[in-house]
Amino acid sequence: MSNVLFDIPGPRARVRHRVLAGVGALVLLAVIAYIIWRFYDSNQFAGRKWDWIQYKVIQEDLASAVLATLQAFALGAVLALAFGAVFAAGRLSDHKPIRWVAAFVVELFRAIPLLVLIFLFYYGLPTAGVKMSPYMAVVLGLMLYNGSVLAEVFRAGINALPKGQSEAAYALGMRKTQVMVMILLPQALRSMMPTIISQLVVLLKDTALGFLITYEELLRFAQRIGGDGQFGRPFVPTALVVAAIYIGLCLLLTWLATYLQKRERRSKKHIALDDGGEKAKQIVLVGDAGGGGV
Repeated sequence: MSNVLFDIPGPRARVRHRVLAGVGALVLLAVIAYIIWRFYDSNQFAGRKWDWIQYKVIQEDLASAVLATLQAFALGAVLALAFGAVFAAGRLSDHKPIRWVAAFVVELFRAIPLLVLIFLFYYGLPTAGVKMSPYMAVVLGLMLYNGSVLAEVFRAGINALPKGQSEAAYALGMRKTQVMVMILLPQALRSMMPTIISQLVVLLKDTALGFLITYEELLRFAQRIGGDGQFGRPFVPTALVVAAIYIGLCLLLTWLATYLQKRERRSKKHIALDDGGEKAKQIVLVGDAGGGGV
C-alpha cells in the first residue's frame, strides 16, 4: 500500500535503511569516541583541571549563575507569552489599523537579531539618558524577539482551528474578545504546545547571550572559571559542566510540558466519562418514566 506523499518501503528498502542507520550510528559513535580521546590526550580529564568544582565558593557561584539564568528565563518566558498572545490577537483584529500596527511590531522584532536588541537596550538606551541593568536588557530582548515569534505561532494555531467554533460562539451572542480569550486562544495553546515549548527552550538557551553584557549567568561563569590560571585554565571541563546543566534544564522543561499534556488528556477523559454517566442517568430516567426498562 502507498500514500500520496510516501511509498511504504519494501523488504529490500527496509534492509537498506537498517544498514544505513547502523552505519550512521557507528560513524556518530566514532566521532564521539574521537572527541573523548582528544580530551583525554590533552589532559582535559586530569584531576587538576577538575579541582575547581570542589571549592564551596565556586559551587555557590555556580548555583548563583544557575539562579540568574532561571530568573532571566522565567520573566522572559512570561513576558514573551503575554506579548505573543496580545499581538496575535492584534493581528487577528477586525480593525485594519490595529492589524497593521501589530504586524509592523511583530515583523520588526522578528527581523532584528536578539543580540542586537540586547546591545541596543544595554548600550544604546544610556545614550538617551535611560540606564538599564544587564538583567533587564536580557529580559526585554528575550521578550521582544521570542514574543514576536510566539505571536506568529499563536496566530497560526488560531487560524488552524475550525471556523465553526467561532461561528457557534458568535451565534450565542459572544463578542470577539470573549471568543478569542475563552474559545480560540486556549485551544490554540493546547494544539501548539510542542511548538511553544520548542520556542521556550530556545529562549532558555538565548539567556547565554547575557554574558556579552556582563550578566552573571552560566556562560559568564564558565568564561570566568575556564580562564582561571589557578586551576590550569579548565575551560573544557567548565564548558562540559555548564552544557550538562543546560541539557538538564531543557529536558526538565520538556518533561514539564509532557506532564501537562498527559494531565490534560486525563482531564478530558474524566469529563467525557462524567458526561456519559449523566447521559446514561437521563436515559434511565426516561425509560423508567415510560414504563420500559433500559
